[in-house]
Amino acid sequence: MFGKMGDMMGKLKEMQQQSEEIKKRLDTVSVEGESEGGSVKVISTANRKITSIQISDDLMQASDKDQLEDLTLLAINRALDKAEKVAETEMQGVAKGMLPGM
Repeated sequence: MFGKMGDMMGKLKEMQQQSEEIKKRLDTVSVEGESEGGSVKVISTANRKITSIQISDDLMQASDKDQLEDLTLLAINRALDKAEKVAETEMQGVAKGMLPGM
């Protein structure tokens, strides 16, 4: 009985270490979200940290404040959605490797 508990605790510790390694790696993965037409682009890490917002010169000259805010919000949310999917995929890989029956 204790052997199985020890194995399980070892696997959980290993899974925790792998999760930490994945979090560090996700800081190096970039994803991009953009508004319709690509006038606003947002770059995020896969850990959902915004690293860049790019606004086209055409939009800056022709748009109003409300449109700019809406397009920026759309691009941010798209980038964060992509980041979340990348992070989920990485974490699922660890979970499947460690706990294949779950």
